[in-house]
Amino acid sequence: MTEALTPRALLGIRDFRLLWAGQVVSSFGDALTNLALLLTAQRLTGSTSAIAATAIAIAVPQLTFGLLAGVYVDRWDRKKVMVVSDIIRAGLVLGFLLVSSADLMWLLYGVAFLQASIGTFFNPARTALMPKVVPADSLLGANSLSEMSRIVAGVAGTAAAGLIAGLVGSLSPVFWLDSATFLVSAYAVARIATSAAPEGTDEPAAVSTELREGLGLVRRSRLLLGVLAGGAVVMLGLGAVNVLLVPFVVDDLALSESWFGALELAQVSSMVAAGAVLAVIAGRVKPTRLIPIGMVGIGVVVAAMAAVGNVWHLIGLMFAVGWVITPLQASVQTIVQRTVPGSKLGRVGALLSTVMTATNVISMAAAGVIAGAIGVRSVFALAGLIAIGAGVVTVAVFRGVALPDPADTAIPELVSA
Repeated sequence: MTEALTPRALLGIRDFRLLWAGQVVSSFGDALTNLALLLTAQRLTGSTSAIAATAIAIAVPQLTFGLLAGVYVDRWDRKKVMVVSDIIRAGLVLGFLLVSSADLMWLLYGVAFLQASIGTFFNPARTALMPKVVPADSLLGANSLSEMSRIVAGVAGTAAAGLIAGLVGSLSPVFWLDSATFLVSAYAVARIATSAAPEGTDEPAAVSTELREGLGLVRRSRLLLGVLAGGAVVMLGLGAVNVLLVPFVVDDLALSESWFGALELAQVSSMVAAGAVLAVIAGRVKPTRLIPIGMVGIGVVVAAMAAVGNVWHLIGLMFAVGWVITPLQASVQTIVQRTVPGSKLGRVGALLSTVMTATNVISMAAAGVIAGAIGVRSVFALAGLIAIGAGVVTVAVFRGVALPDPADTAIPELVSA
C-alpha cells in the first residue's frame, strides 16, 4: 500500500483541487442563503412558526427524494449531475428576490423546497466522484480537508450574510451573490477531466430494484451497517441537544444571546484544527477506530453539559466536541467510499443522508416534550449516554473487519458478515 498523500500533495491533484474548490464556494453560498432565508422570514412575519416552516422546507426534500436521487446519481454521469444541479439552483435562488411581503411567504417555502430538492442530487454525486480523483489510501485525508474547508466556508458565508444584512439593510445582494457561487462551482466541476460516467454497462433496472440493491449492500456489510446504525443512534440524541441548546443558554444559564457567537467560534475553531491535524496524519490512523472514538467523545461531552454551571464550562465543552466531530464525519465518508462499489455509491450515500436526517428530525420533534417531562439537563445526560452506547456497539460491530485494500475491488467483509 502506498503512503497517504499530504494536504499539499492532494491539492496538487488538479481534479481534486477543482472538486474541492467547487465545494468551498458552494458551501459559502449555502451558508449565505440559509441565514438570509431565516432573516427574511423573521423580517416579514416576526413569527417563529414561519422560521420553523422555512427550516422544514429545507430539510424535508432529503427525506422525500434523497433515496430516489441516489438511484439516478448511480445511473447518470456524476459530473453532469453536479453541474446541472448548480446551474438550476443558480436560477432558483433568484426567486427569493420576489418574496417582498408576508403574503408571499408561500413562494419562499416553495423555492426553498425546490432548491433543496435539486441539492439532494449534488452531494451523493460528489461523494461518488471523490474516489475517482483521489487515491484510495488518501481518501481519509481528502475528506478531512474537505470537511475542514466546508466548515470554514460555512462560517464565512454566515458572517458575510449577517454583515450584508446589517450594513446594506436589504437581503437582495445575498441572493445575487449565492447565485454567482453556484455558477462558479459549476464552472470548477465542469473542468474536471476524470471520467464521471456510471460504472455499470447493463440497462438500468426498475427504481425499486436498484433501491433494494443499495439497501441490501448495507444490510450485508458489517462496516456499512455499523456506520448507518451508529450514526442514526447518535443523531437520535444530538437532534434534541441542537434544539434545546438555545433555551438552555438563555433560560437555564440566563445568558445573553450574544454568547452564541463565542460558543460557535469555540466549536468551529477546534473542528478546523482537527481537520487540519487529521489531513496530515491520515495515513497513520484507521477510520474504523476514529468512528467509535468520535461517538464516545461526543457522548461524554454532551453528558457533561448536564453539569454545566457557567458559560466558560460550556465554551470549553464546545471546544472539546469539535475535536471529534470532524474526524467522525471524515471517517464515515471514507468508509463508504472505500467499501461501496462505484456503481452503488450514489444510493448508499443518499441512504446515509436520509437516515441521519430522519433521526435528527424525529429527535428535534420530541425534544420539547421530553425536556418538559424530565428537564433539559436530564435530556443532555440521556443523549450523552445514547451516543456513548452507540460508540460501544460500533466497536463490537467493527471488530475483526478491515477496510478493503485500495488495490482490491472485492468487498471481503460482505461474505463474513
